[in-house]
Amino acid sequence: MAKKKRGDAHTGGHGWFVTFADLMGLMMSFFVMLVAFSTMDNNKLKIVAGSMRDAFGVQTNVRYSGIVESDGLPTRPKLKNVEHISPEESSANPTPDERERSQINGARLKIDREFALASASLRQALQDMPELTEISKNIMFEETKEGLNLEIVDQDGRSMFADGSREPYERTRRLIQKLAAPLKATPLRVAIVGHTAAGFVPARSDYDAFDLSADRANAVRQILEREGLPPSHIFAVSGKADGQPLFPDDPTLPANRRVTITLMRENPPLPPDLKP
Repeated sequence: MAKKKRGDAHTGGHGWFVTFADLMGLMMSFFVMLVAFSTMDNNKLKIVAGSMRDAFGVQTNVRYSGIVESDGLPTRPKLKNVEHISPEESSANPTPDERERSQINGARLKIDREFALASASLRQALQDMPELTEISKNIMFEETKEGLNLEIVDQDGRSMFADGSREPYERTRRLIQKLAAPLKATPLRVAIVGHTAAGFVPARSDYDAFDLSADRANAVRQILEREGLPPSHIFAVSGKADGQPLFPDDPTLPANRRVTITLMRENPPLPPDLKP
């Protein structure tokens, strides 16, 4: 049997010639594809895209909307702009609704930053008071959806207002005066509400728990304004009597007698160009 000579299995030369030729062919195909994609024919692209949609069963009628919700696909009840527009008429510019949302969200973020700063300033102002340890049990902080509540409450044997009087004790007055600086440093408004405990017995028939709680709230407002808080910073002043006890299970507790100063977390006003 005759031995196979080298090169018989690959006519025309050594085996590496074939491998090299294949490599050159692949590279040539790659560069041809690059050139083809760099000079894209939009008409041909549409034809190819249509063929792909037909092949895979993709919906051919497309609805273009001006808004896509951030939390997922748009749903009709939540869309504000549902006009049918073609791809050629679509734009990357924000719609009026998107611009309005962006402005309102920006204003809300600003309010949140101001609220956080004012809250920290209030707490710091109380910490800087050397007599805070003396009245620490008479101060309560609570953050709610309306804002930050600072409760000036009575305790057993230690009231913040004289019994049945609208005038605060001197320690209470110093505390309120200390709060004026951080409150006037923020554009946020404050609400002041007076409360009494159940079982209040008025000294005279024409002066009840509503009168006393409202007068105490108003006394706090007057102290703050004398310390420089602008009247425009006052959101509301009111008296609730014993209608909103701090401890509903025992409305007679002394701690239900209190004045609540609330740093309001209000919705931001509409930008001038969005007002009706």
